[in-house]
Amino acid sequence: MKWHHVQDNWPAFFEAILDRWPDADEAELEEIDGDQRAFIAYVIELTGQEPEEARADIREWLSGELPSDVVMDPRHDNHSIALSKKYVPEGEDEYDDDSRFGDEE
Repeated sequence: MKWHHVQDNWPAFFEAILDRWPDADEAELEEIDGDQRAFIAYVIELTGQEPEEARADIREWLSGELPSDVVMDPRHDNHSIALSKKYVPEGEDEYDDDSRFGDEE
């Protein structure tokens, strides 16, 4: 993921941040408000890491998956649907209407 995903959806990342850095404080995260430099400084303060080590830790964290409630646009949804093809039995279309499953009226 890119930092702009984090910045644009900052509160949605609190759970992922708290999972990665359990000593983080939600009130302090709110104050950071998606500012990358402030977050790096916070991780340095929180962990006692050297700046480059903290940046590497954050880069590794960014290589993970986006939280499911972050990207809510059709392009992402369609991409996810296309990837689900491997779980759909042969001969069925992953884009088919799923109303028979009760998801749609």
